[in-house]
Amino acid sequence: MVLARSEVTRGRRPRPARGTAVRLGLMALPLAFFALFFGYPVVAIVGRGLKDGGQWQLDRFAAVLGDPDVVHVLWFTVWQAAASTALTLLIALPGAYVFARFDFPGKQLLRAVVAVPFVLPTVVVGSAFLALTGRGGLLDELWGLRLDTSVWAILLAHVFFNYAVVVRTVGGLWGQLDPRQEEAARVLGAGRFEAWRRVTLPALGPAVAAAALMVFLFTFTSFGVVQILGGPTFSTLEVEIYRQTADFLDLPTAAVLTLIQFAAVLGVLALHAWTVRRRESALRLVAPSRTAHRPRGRGQWTLLWGNLAVIAVLLIAPLAVLVERSFAGPDGYGTVFYTSLRSADSTFTVAPLDALWNSLAYAAAATAIALVVGGLAAAALTLPRLRRGPSGRTPLAGRFLRGFDALLMLPLGVSAVTVGFGFLISLDAPPLDLRASWWLVPLAQALVGVPFVVRTMLPVLRAIDGRLREAAAVLGASPWRVWREVDLPLVRRALLIAAGFAFAVSLGEFGATVFIARPDQPTLPVAVARLLGRAGELNYGQAMALSTVLMVVCAGALLVLERLRPTDHSGEF
Repeated sequence: MVLARSEVTRGRRPRPARGTAVRLGLMALPLAFFALFFGYPVVAIVGRGLKDGGQWQLDRFAAVLGDPDVVHVLWFTVWQAAASTALTLLIALPGAYVFARFDFPGKQLLRAVVAVPFVLPTVVVGSAFLALTGRGGLLDELWGLRLDTSVWAILLAHVFFNYAVVVRTVGGLWGQLDPRQEEAARVLGAGRFEAWRRVTLPALGPAVAAAALMVFLFTFTSFGVVQILGGPTFSTLEVEIYRQTADFLDLPTAAVLTLIQFAAVLGVLALHAWTVRRRESALRLVAPSRTAHRPRGRGQWTLLWGNLAVIAVLLIAPLAVLVERSFAGPDGYGTVFYTSLRSADSTFTVAPLDALWNSLAYAAAATAIALVVGGLAAAALTLPRLRRGPSGRTPLAGRFLRGFDALLMLPLGVSAVTVGFGFLISLDAPPLDLRASWWLVPLAQALVGVPFVVRTMLPVLRAIDGRLREAAAVLGASPWRVWREVDLPLVRRALLIAAGFAFAVSLGEFGATVFIARPDQPTLPVAVARLLGRAGELNYGQAMALSTVLMVVCAGALLVLERLRPTDHSGEF
């Protein structure tokens, strides 16, 4: 403090060397991790596909994009993502209002139930809708209605999967908007809808846009849902990359499709970053407990019961049918499918139930990696922000920091299939010969967990008063002691929530794991996909049983997270 004041009095600006050095030190490990286990495998697989004799074959873009089948895949990928996003907003926005403004018995439990689909593996989501809409499913048995080869099954599964994204992103902000602003507009003569359109909607606009972009990103890169429900008729870019890589070994086509998806994801992430910055504008916020109330009048009760019915039909029913099918044995209801999971057959060199212990071990290791990498990245992003220069432009270091923030989100949108196959062909020589290593799967899963750790911890770290750190430093505390004595007690709960999210998403990771999991050490999602790929009632029943086990584990983790989550803090996820 004295040094900084003396430099100012002498007409010099304080030197930010120490802060910059600390920031770069915190960023070193995350940058190295992403360079080795994300950038290197992706570049390797793309280079393998687009190089011939050391020369880049860029004419392959024209050849691939001129293929009518590829054009159909591109069109369906964009169309289904846009339709899924619109349908999700249409169904979930009333739910966001209900959770934000109404107080009713069982609200906290229902909020956790609503979020369960988001952390479920896509393989389980596909299995649930297959049990509901497929051959021999509930709709087929009751009314002879099958939607397993219909695009409606895919769209409804995407709404099921992303409902919580809108409820948490929009509802979290909606619950903190001061309702007196809208009431003031009504006192001045505006009608109910006019007051909402002119006061509340502009405040919610950035949050709605951010939620829509995240839903579009998740559905644009959809893999497990489309692979199970789409069959040979429907294919997204992610599914087509998998087919071209695993089924046809056509690396040039897969590389072109990967770059197309990568460019689209970068565009979506850039729009998302812009909407998040808009969301940081000043708003009049209050504690959610001050805005929620018991429903008043017939209209509000109708809205509440209508949304509860939507949740029951769209979110709970598929999971209930999944559980029911897991107990529906050939001789009536029982546990025959569960008991058969303890024995190996020609599909598995180990018992399918062993996949549970493999998944738990992999997810625990991936969570530890994600916490270290994501925690350091979040700490780097929460150091004092770089101010704009005299020209009003963000300095180069500030733009680099934004790029670093965007890099942390890329694993959510870049093809996990490409990353998994890239692991196999790039990490095959010393000192990174990891193809036979047990750690290969946790490393791939940690890539997906890091963004959730960062987005969970950032709001809490940014909320810590910097003067507490400064006071500890002035008293002689080292940076490590400042973190241990000041930051850690304040972020301990957020750290546990981040660990839970990382564990849940690692447990359900499928796109990359399907390539790199060893046959004798499958994960639960890989085991489910293998069973669904084989004909026979026993295989189908075992797939339903394993999916139910995976659902219960993920739901249990989420219920614990919901109890840890502060009621007045929604975070960024």
